[in-house]
Amino acid sequence: MVANPPRTQPSDNKILATDSQELNKFTQRHIGINADELQQMLEVLGFSSLDALIDQTVPQAIRFNQTLQLPAAQSEYAALAKLKQIADKNQVYRSFIGMGYYDCITPAVIQRNILENPGWYTAYTPYQPEIAQGRLEALLNFQTMIIDLTGLEIANASLLDEATAAAEAMSMSYGICKNKANSFFVSHECHPQTIDVLQTRAKPLGINIIIADHQTFDFAEPIFGAILQYPASDGTIYDYRNFIEKSHTQGALVTVAADPLSLTLLTPPGEFGADIAVGSTQRFGIPLGFGGPHAAYFATKEEYKRLVPGRIVGVSKDVHGKPAYRLALQTREQHIRRDKATSNICTAQVLLAVMASMYAVYHGPDGLKEIAQNIHQLTATLANGLKKLGYKITSENFFDTLRVELGNTRLEAILDAANERNINLRIFDNATVGISLDETTTESDLIELWQIFALKDQLPFTVEEVTITNYQFSRESKYLTHPVFNRYHSETELLRYLHQLETKDLSLTTSMIPLGSCTMKLNATSEMIPVTWAEFGKIHPFAPISQTRGYQILFQQLEAWLGEITGFAGISLQPNAGSQGEYSGLLVIHEYHQSRGEGYRNICLIPQSAHGTNPASAVMCGMQVVGVGCDDQGNIDVDDLKAKAEKHSHELAALMVTYPSTHGVFEEAIQDICAIVHAHGGQVYMDGANMNAQVGICRPGDIGADVCHLNLHKTFCIPHGGGGPGMGPIGVASHLVPFLPGHSVVRMGGELGAVSAAPWGSASILVISWMYIIMMGADGLTQATKIAILNANYIAKKLESYYPVLYQGKNGLVAHECILDLRSLKKSAQIEIDDVAKRLMDYGFHAPTVSWPVAGTIMVEPTESESKQELDRFCDALIAIREEVAAIESGKMDIQDNVLKNAPHTAESLIVGEWNHPYSREQAAYPAPWNKEYKFWPSVGRIDAAFGDRNFVCSCLPMEAYS
Repeated sequence: MVANPPRTQPSDNKILATDSQELNKFTQRHIGINADELQQMLEVLGFSSLDALIDQTVPQAIRFNQTLQLPAAQSEYAALAKLKQIADKNQVYRSFIGMGYYDCITPAVIQRNILENPGWYTAYTPYQPEIAQGRLEALLNFQTMIIDLTGLEIANASLLDEATAAAEAMSMSYGICKNKANSFFVSHECHPQTIDVLQTRAKPLGINIIIADHQTFDFAEPIFGAILQYPASDGTIYDYRNFIEKSHTQGALVTVAADPLSLTLLTPPGEFGADIAVGSTQRFGIPLGFGGPHAAYFATKEEYKRLVPGRIVGVSKDVHGKPAYRLALQTREQHIRRDKATSNICTAQVLLAVMASMYAVYHGPDGLKEIAQNIHQLTATLANGLKKLGYKITSENFFDTLRVELGNTRLEAILDAANERNINLRIFDNATVGISLDETTTESDLIELWQIFALKDQLPFTVEEVTITNYQFSRESKYLTHPVFNRYHSETELLRYLHQLETKDLSLTTSMIPLGSCTMKLNATSEMIPVTWAEFGKIHPFAPISQTRGYQILFQQLEAWLGEITGFAGISLQPNAGSQGEYSGLLVIHEYHQSRGEGYRNICLIPQSAHGTNPASAVMCGMQVVGVGCDDQGNIDVDDLKAKAEKHSHELAALMVTYPSTHGVFEEAIQDICAIVHAHGGQVYMDGANMNAQVGICRPGDIGADVCHLNLHKTFCIPHGGGGPGMGPIGVASHLVPFLPGHSVVRMGGELGAVSAAPWGSASILVISWMYIIMMGADGLTQATKIAILNANYIAKKLESYYPVLYQGKNGLVAHECILDLRSLKKSAQIEIDDVAKRLMDYGFHAPTVSWPVAGTIMVEPTESESKQELDRFCDALIAIREEVAAIESGKMDIQDNVLKNAPHTAESLIVGEWNHPYSREQAAYPAPWNKEYKFWPSVGRIDAAFGDRNFVCSCLPMEAYS
């Protein structure tokens, strides 16, 4: 990073000036309140200015009293034009590289109505299932698709990418296998990026990776598990039955990484003995995007359901007996298991899994099979033509990929001829190249490929002369037989189905989603538009760097900007989720200690209030978790920290800390906390989940953190997508820069192995954060932080007389979120926290974060994007609910049969049958004036979670179940 020019002082309330030019800036579109409303809110809080509030909220010792050195704010139009200039520096070649990534066709109805539709991409994770039935149904379709294609019994709702899914399979196998072996077999025919991620994951756990040929492996060394590629990375289709039988004899579990499109033609893994199947659904209509985001899949046997990483959507029923979907097996979720977890994954690639499932719904089983058959026929025809040109194909048993032996032809000549035609091939070595065909391949492509290998335009044969039409496939079992995959094949039908599902989900298009620690802010349309530009979307992640200069500029600028915002010397954009960022940051610390000959440092101090992914990440990095207590104000107990740091001084590796704290407070002692850890040789990892309270006001690197991950899907406006995609890049201090993630396919300089399949993670959605930063500029970003803090304190002030604010800073203020204590309601009125959460649905709101980090509380984060009217409406809803509770407390409302216990109320429950409740239909359905103007109706009543776990179903029910 270059040296920064002199800094200037930010001016108070500059962005909310009344000058018309200022009001036209993007900042005014992103920030929800205007100058008049700002003053009204400050009056409620008793402050004369916004800066006066910030001065009382954020400890002076950590304040960044300068202006961030970022480009001047651009208008939406100017920013898009600037990004288009950068995008034009990318060269969109036709890539026949394969390696698990393929060009494909995103049906326009899916692109417009899911990928580009805020009704889908601004929704939150479906933890409140009654208002998320649309996404849950789409994810159930995804799971059913994977179960059918793989021939296994259960599947989850997707993972981050194929390589990390493979790593999750290895970890799960390690936990299941009872033969006490410490080695994991990896076929040398696996994709190289998968091998890279497996090696990274195995190292801190002490797992020995054996990379070998499955055909010659003698099992002399016991293994607990194995992974095989199907078809192999070079295209060969192997019969793995014998290897799997021998593995099972040792008690080992076998994972098969399978291309799902090939499984429409090939024997599915579950039918030849695989215990786990993983892979990527990218070619099911999801753009290449230079590596992501894509939806991986994970399928296994039902006996392992409580060890499956990530999430599983299950079928239950609501209080009216109607089938309803929910996230199943909550007791299995890794964040609950904390340091006993085998995975830290707490998310899914929901938006991409929805797209992949709808690709299967749109095409149906016959359509998918036809696509696969066409690809294979073209591949067989290509092979026949290459043979006539004198080339040898290394395997005659293939689906879509050929490995071609060049013989006497020089590799350079082939590559030059390909480059002239804007074509990329895979280079195995100087003597062989790979060609992978896909859904977009045509006969014209075959002709060009033959011309490349012929090194001339004239061919000694015609397409018709070499076309192969006689081919046999091994799959006999049926798949995708459920009506959902056989009904919506016209655009009209699919459009209506997608809209029907969308209307069942509450998203930011409906109302504020006030989730603490989740930062559900505006995902501006201008930020989203470039995601679907071909210059970003149609580039293979392993295309030559010379073709991706636009992406390289984007990465360099974003890394510099994030470095400036955080105060760190180096940034890695590779982690493609917050959980991956946590894991990567701790791995960097682990590698740093190893480099200093202090590999024995394995103690990770974690506050008791931390999110469950924190201890799970530490365990995955081979660390031992030691808890640190919190005081009555929710802050880290400094005395306890000192005692634990001294006790474990010799072995201390790291402290994981969230700032502002998980309790929504700027802890005054944060610098002392960092100093204590450093004094004992440890490193400080800062969880950046709450970075929306820091940007422009303080910087993790200045505070004392050595590593920090950033949730770009929170602070930097990548939408949550209903539970994914996300990005979790990490920033590190200068002494840790050499230990950032690298990559075996694209050399990046980092000494750490790959943590994600693609070198820059989910590269195509980084344009969203780039657009946000450049449109906001330094002053806009700083103002956004201040307004986020203002809005949280405004809500806390308005509600404190109805619900106690559990934790506050020394001046009685909160950071960007507040925790409201509802625990007394259980004693006074038998009202549980879930009753309030469900009743909020009747008012048209998504619940705040429920019972975390403190059971019986709600954590509210309004963000800077909401208007004062929306903040007031939300407060009015909670006040009205408190009055409903008061009616129960006074005996005016029945303690069991009341509007809270029966919430949410569906339209059907109000209209069909007799009304036997001691309150009116109007009170149930229209509790607030705005409900009569616009009403969001939950599609199901309260869901019976226990029933769903007792009767576990994670695939589509027969249609009669819905009658």
